[in-house]
Amino acid sequence: MPYERPHKSIEVFDWGLISFQKAWERQTTLFEQIVSQKLENRKRQEENLPLVPTSNYLVFCQHPHVYTLGKSGKETNLLLKEEELEQKQIDFYHINRGGDITYHGPGQLVGYPILDLENFFTDIHRYMRSLEEVIIRTLADFGILAERYEGLTGVWIGVHSDAPRKICAMGVKTSRWVTMHGFALNINPNLDYFRYIIPCGIKDKAVTSMALELGKVPPFQEVQHSIEYHFREVFEIR
Repeated sequence: MPYERPHKSIEVFDWGLISFQKAWERQTTLFEQIVSQKLENRKRQEENLPLVPTSNYLVFCQHPHVYTLGKSGKETNLLLKEEELEQKQIDFYHINRGGDITYHGPGQLVGYPILDLENFFTDIHRYMRSLEEVIIRTLADFGILAERYEGLTGVWIGVHSDAPRKICAMGVKTSRWVTMHGFALNINPNLDYFRYIIPCGIKDKAVTSMALELGKVPPFQEVQHSIEYHFREVFEIR
C-alpha cells in the first residue's frame, strides 16, 4: 500500500445531463490527477518524505444519445451507417475502456468511479464484482431480483429463465490501479436505441430497464441515492 492508512473517503459529483465528450474530458482530468499524485508519491517515498493521500471520486450523470465502443469491441456491432447516426442525432466514440459497444442516453444513470484501488484492494476481478454487487443491492431495494451471469460482465434479470436480459452494462479502464469509466443502469431509457447495436457484442440476450421490469418509473434520485449508499457499503467507505 502507498500509505500507512489508505484514504477510504470519496467525493461524489452529480454532473447532470452532460455530453459524453465533456464527461470523458472531466473524467480524464480527475484520473490523471490521481495518477500524477501517485507518481509524485513514488519520488517522495524515495526521498523519505510523507506521502500525500490520493483522492477517490464517484460521478453520476446522464448523456444525450451516444454509442461507445471499447478497445476490444467490433465496429460491426454498430448497425447504423454514419449518415444514419447523423440523421438520428446519435454520437459515436471509440473509447479506452474494456468491453464492446454500448448505448448511453437520457433515462439511464451512468456512474463513473474514479478510484485509486490501492486505497481499497488491488484486484480488478474483485473490483468488477464489487460494482455488480452495488447494482444488485440497489435493484433489490426496488423489488427487482438481479444477478450476475456467469462469464458475462454486468447485471442481469432472469438469469435462470428462457429470457435473460441485461439491465446494467459495465466497462472500465485502469492504469497504475486507478480506475475510470464504470457502469450504466437502465432506469427508463428509450430501449429502441439498443436495436441499432449488438449490445456488448452479445447477439442472443435482450436489454431491459427498471421501468420495464416494475411497470412504472422509479424516482431517479432515489435510485442514485441507493447506489451511493451501497457503493459506500460495498467499498467500506467512511
